[in-house]
Parts: sequence; C-alpha cells; structure tokens
Amino acid sequence: MTMTKTDTLNFVLKPLAVAVLVATTQLAGLAYAQAPNAPAAVREDKAQMKADESALAREKAQLKADQKTLKADTKSGKMAAESPDAEKDYKDHRNIRGEKKDLASDKAGSSQKKADKAALAREQAQLKADQKAKKADAKSGKMAAESPDAEKVYKDQQAIKGQEKAISSDKAKLKADDKR
Repeated sequence: MTMTKTDTLNFVLKPLAVAVLVATTQLAGLAYAQAPNAPAAVREDKAQMKADESALAREKAQLKADQKTLKADTKSGKMAAESPDAEKDYKDHRNIRGEKKDLASDKAGSSQKKADKAALAREQAQLKADQKAKKADAKSGKMAAESPDAEKVYKDQQAIKGQEKAISSDKAKLKADDKR
C-alpha cells in the first residue's frame, strides 16, 4: 500500500495536533494550579493595591515635574510663579510709579496735577488694602496666597497622601483576607 501526500500529512499532523492539545491543557491546568483559589475579594484587593501603587508612582513623577517647573518659573521671574495676591501687589506698585511720573511732569497748580494727586492717593490706598488681604490670605492658608505653580505642587502632594492612604488601606484589607 502506498501513502498519498494527504495520508502522510494526516499521519504526521494528527499526533502532533493531539500532542499540542495535551500540552496546552497541561499548561492551562498548571497555570490554574499555580493561581491560588483565592476568593474574588482577595483578587480584587490585590488588583486595587496594584492600581494604587501605579497611581502613586504617577503622582510622584507629576510632583517632581511640577516642582521643577515652579523652581524654573521662580528663577526666571514668570508670573506663573506669583500668587494672585502678589500680582496685585506688583501692579499696585507699578501704578504708583506711573502716577508719580505723571505728577512730576504736571504743571504746578494745574487741574491735571490735582487729579493725579487724587489718583496717587487712591493707588496707595489700594496697595495698602491689597497688602492687608495678601497677609490675611497667607495667614489663613487661602490658595489666593499661592501661585498657580505652587498650587499644582500642593495638589500633587495631597494626591500622593491620598494614594499612600489608599495603599495602606489595601494592605490592611489583604491582611484581613489572609486571616480568613
């Protein structure tokens, strides 16, 4: 009896297919045996802890980047490194300098000089009020006393604290699950 090409392929491939199927089944059984028959809650707690740890790593990286930005902006004098209260202070000082220039160029006794004196008094009063608000905001911890860059750093620090708290909670849940 002579074997055709199809018979030869069937003769070789059928045992090979059976061997592959057996090996796959054994590997799947081995993987199942290695995975503990843990309840769904334990698996869920482990997954949550892993997610919290990766979120913590992301938050720490973001904090590092925001601190670097704050330092660079502060060094370069960008307004992003200044709080809204500090910006008001800066603008008030700039307005006062402008009014003083205007007063210096006005003629003595002119109505323009009188108007500029009144404007200077208003600007100086505004400066005092803004400085008082800045001091009160800083004392009470309001975010108006913080620059946008510093606010980002603060929020990153708060997020890290939250993630660390979540991780400790996850560890406690896993420990309680292990005791069961």
